[in-house]
Amino acid sequence: MNTTEIIILGTIIAYLVLMVLVGFIFSRKNENVGDFYLGGRKLGTLVTAMSAEASDMSSWLLLGLPGVAYLTGGAEAGWTAIGLAIGTYLNWLFVAKRLRVYSQRCGAITIPDFFSERYKDRSRLLMGVSALIILIFFVPYTASGFSACGKLFNSLFGWDYHVAMIVSAIIIISYTCTGGFLAASTTDLIQSIVMTVALISIVLFGINSAGGVDNIVDNAESMAGYFSLRHIHNVETGGADKYTVLTIASILAWGLGYFGMPHILLRFMAIKDKNKIKHSRRIASVWVVISMAVAIFIGFIGNYLSHVGKIDTLVGSDSERVVIRIAQYMSEHHAGLAVIAGLVFAGILACTMSTSDSQLLAASSSMSENILKGVFNVKMSDKVSMIVARGVLLVIAALSIILAWDQNSSVFRVVSFAWAGFGATFGPVMLTALFWKRSNRWGAIAGMVVGAVMVFVWKFVIAKQGGIFAIYELLPAFLCALAAIIIVSLVTKAPEKEITEEYDAVKAELHA
Repeated sequence: MNTTEIIILGTIIAYLVLMVLVGFIFSRKNENVGDFYLGGRKLGTLVTAMSAEASDMSSWLLLGLPGVAYLTGGAEAGWTAIGLAIGTYLNWLFVAKRLRVYSQRCGAITIPDFFSERYKDRSRLLMGVSALIILIFFVPYTASGFSACGKLFNSLFGWDYHVAMIVSAIIIISYTCTGGFLAASTTDLIQSIVMTVALISIVLFGINSAGGVDNIVDNAESMAGYFSLRHIHNVETGGADKYTVLTIASILAWGLGYFGMPHILLRFMAIKDKNKIKHSRRIASVWVVISMAVAIFIGFIGNYLSHVGKIDTLVGSDSERVVIRIAQYMSEHHAGLAVIAGLVFAGILACTMSTSDSQLLAASSSMSENILKGVFNVKMSDKVSMIVARGVLLVIAALSIILAWDQNSSVFRVVSFAWAGFGATFGPVMLTALFWKRSNRWGAIAGMVVGAVMVFVWKFVIAKQGGIFAIYELLPAFLCALAAIIIVSLVTKAPEKEITEEYDAVKAELHA
């Protein structure tokens, strides 16, 4: 191992030690499962904003998004970013405060809890279905994060992918398992700062290496459809494929996913002061827009550097290593730049860890709190509940490691499918639960089931027919789920008086 690699590794290790220390510090503040899973609803304005967005962006921000931009140009990456930016803002604007108030009145500490208590579902069927959906989609989502960590260390030091992936998973598990929600949220704030430093460092170095922005733009414009939002560059033919209005609409549908993301919605439920959500919304929205724009531009930078031979030409899923390649190139120039490169690599770990820890907590709570205690009515003391929660977290992490074993899987594609799953199953239910008084538990259950089934059917059956059907599965699945909720709610019994009175009380509190 040469001096540069030692400096990079030392920087990464220092960062990882800090994350584990945060976990142990906050482990002392977990007095019950409410603290472990929701932090006692004590999150401040800045922590809420940045932990929500850091847990949202994941390895997708520094690996997936630049990789797509590197290969095909601005269309897919650009419209995806636009959809996510709109979705982020609308989620904070319409859902955050209402969910914070409603969940506290219900006494809910998880998303399945909220759905069950919102509709007073004493059969616990709604809780069971929603908890099962969380497990189905979060395990592969978490696996994509572990995979990103393995790819990072494999690219950097030539370490065995599987060993690197397992070690990274153990570190994430250690601080999440000890510190719970407060540790995950606090580390998310730190990780968002590291991610920001990483993005800025790569862009400044990349522009300097390219000899200016003009050279990067000229290179992009020289490739058919690359520097466009109406066409996509076809790597195989070198030509341009047109983006139709339907294709653009389906990509913008990424924004619909926010309404159903458990790990983001939990941040809304945990904020200390509901009246400070406006400030959190502004912070979160600005950071998301800037960070995604920078990530896409990094893809353009990487393509230029490959074109002039400063970094390797990347094909297929290897394009997701473009940030890694640029940072490695940076580290070769000076010891000081090697430290910055180490921070970039720590930033890649940061965006991966910030999502994985939140997903592990959400999946763990679904099994221990909602399925074991809620559905099967297993009686446990707070102490035993904490032990079970951590045990379940370990099992889910192990399953994620197994699914991440294939190092050739695409982070972007795995995340897009899981995102569609949550967006279609929980998004319509969350919106109707918060904004439609007439919705009922049968409609909610129907919406979840239809949304989940349609994601799989559209992805693996209908979309393969091509043509107008080759669109992102989130859009048709979301619309089908919403239709199912409305139809089933209207043809079944209206909500009981207890439910409608609580709905009115929440509405009154929001306008007080």
